Amino acid sequence: MMDARAQYRHLGRFSSKFSSSRQGGGDRFIPNRSAMNLDIAHYLLMAAPRKEKENNSGISSSGKGKGAYREILDRVLLQNRTRILEFNSKPSAPTEEIFPEIFFDSPSNHKRPLKNKRYIPQSAEKVLGAPNIESDFYLNLLDWGKRNIIAVALRNSVYLWDASNGSTSKLVTFNDHVSPVSSVSWAPDGKHIALGLSNSYVQLWDVTSNRPLRTLEGIHQSRVGSLAWNGGILTTGGMDGNIVNNDVRIRSHIVQKYRGHHMEVCGLKWSGSANKLASGGNDNLVHVWDCSMAASTTTSNRSPWLHRFEEHTGAVKALAWCPFQRNLLAAGGGESDRCIRFWNTDIGNCLSSVDTNSQVSGLIWSKNERELLSSHGLPHNNLVLWRYPSMQKIVELDGHFSRVLFTTQSPDGCRVASAAGDETLRLWKIYETSTVGKAASKGASTTPFASFSAFTTIR
Repeated sequence: MMDARAQYRHLGRFSSKFSSSRQGGGDRFIPNRSAMNLDIAHYLLMAAPRKEKENNSGISSSGKGKGAYREILDRVLLQNRTRILEFNSKPSAPTEEIFPEIFFDSPSNHKRPLKNKRYIPQSAEKVLGAPNIESDFYLNLLDWGKRNIIAVALRNSVYLWDASNGSTSKLVTFNDHVSPVSSVSWAPDGKHIALGLSNSYVQLWDVTSNRPLRTLEGIHQSRVGSLAWNGGILTTGGMDGNIVNNDVRIRSHIVQKYRGHHMEVCGLKWSGSANKLASGGNDNLVHVWDCSMAASTTTSNRSPWLHRFEEHTGAVKALAWCPFQRNLLAAGGGESDRCIRFWNTDIGNCLSSVDTNSQVSGLIWSKNERELLSSHGLPHNNLVLWRYPSMQKIVELDGHFSRVLFTTQSPDGCRVASAAGDETLRLWKIYETSTVGKAASKGASTTPFASFSAFTTIR
C-alpha cells in the first residue's frame, strides 16, 4: 500500500493527462496538478492524522506551546490555505492597469452635476383685457407672427402688438356688413397678414405700410373661420365645408379645392414638409390631404382625401403636426369628445388617445422638448403641458375664468399666448430660453412683455 505522498503523486500524474486537453484547466472531478503546490498539499495531508492523534491523547502544557507555534506557522506560510486539491487555475495578476481612466482622472468617475429642475410659472406672465373678443369655439382670432408681433381680432377690429418694443397699433376696423373678423393668420414672412371675414371675403394686409393689398372674393359662401399658409398659397376653410387653395401671387387666385367636410371647417394645418394638409370640422371629422391630390379648377372641383378619421365624437378644431416626427398628427375634439388622438398619417391609424376630461380648443407642440401643450374649454378652462409619448401631465396652467378658445406660440417657442371668453389675453412663460435659435426678429426684446394701449392692462 502506497504512502500518502506516493498516492498523491500518482493522482497528480493521472490528472495531468487531462490538463492539456482542457483550456480552462481541470475538470469538476479531476484535480489540476499545475494549479497545486505539492509541498503544501503533502504538509496538509500529513497534518490531519497528527492533529487527530493529539486530540485523542490529550495535550500537555508543553504540547500547548507547540500547538500554538504550529498554528502561527500555518497562518504565515500557508496563508490560511485548507484545500489539498485544486480543480481550476487561479487567474494571473494583471501586468498592467486595465482601463486606467476609470480609476484615475476619468471624467466618468466624477459626479456629474444634476440637471436643474425646470421651473414653469403657474401664473400668467402678463394678463391683458381683450374687450369684445368673440366667444366662438369655431373661430381663430389669435396669431403670433415671425417678426414677434401678436395679432388679435376684437370683433370688428384687428390689433397688433410688437413684443420687441411694446408698441401697439390698430391695423383696421371693418364696417358691420363685413364683420366680425372670423380668422387671422400671419404669412411666413411676418410682414403680411390674412384676415378672414364673416361675409366670405379674405383680405391681405401689409403691416409694414399698414395698407390692404387685395381682397379675395368668391371663395366661400359664408364666413371664413380658418386660414393656413403654405409658402405663397393661402388655404381657407369656410362654414360651407369647403377648403380652397389660393395663390395670392396671381390674379385668378383659386387654384385647388378640397371637399370632404359637410359642416364648418374650423381647423387647418399644413405639415412641416408642406406636402400634407390636415383639416378638422364641426362634423367631427379629420381629413389628411395630399397636396398632389387636390383638384385643379381646370379639371374637377372634387378630390379624394388621403385619410379620413371618424373616431372623434366632437368638433375638431385643434390640430398640430409633430416637429420631430413628420408623419405624426395630434388632433383634439370638442366638448362631447374631449380626447387628444395621435395619428400616423403614413398608414392612417390611431397610435394612442388620451381623455383630457375637457373640451380641447388648441394644441401646440414644443419647439424645445418632446412635449405638447393643450388648451381647454369647459369644464376646466385651462392649459395643460404634457410629456410625449407617455402623456403624463407636467403642469396645469390655470387663470382663465371662461373657455380658453385661442392659443398661439412665440417664434422662439418660449412663450404661449391664450385668449378666452373672459375677455382676457394671457401670456405664459413655458421655457427659459430657446434651444432652436433666437426669435426671427433681430430686434426682439429679451425683457418681459409690456402692456399696450389697445388692451386694458389688468396686471
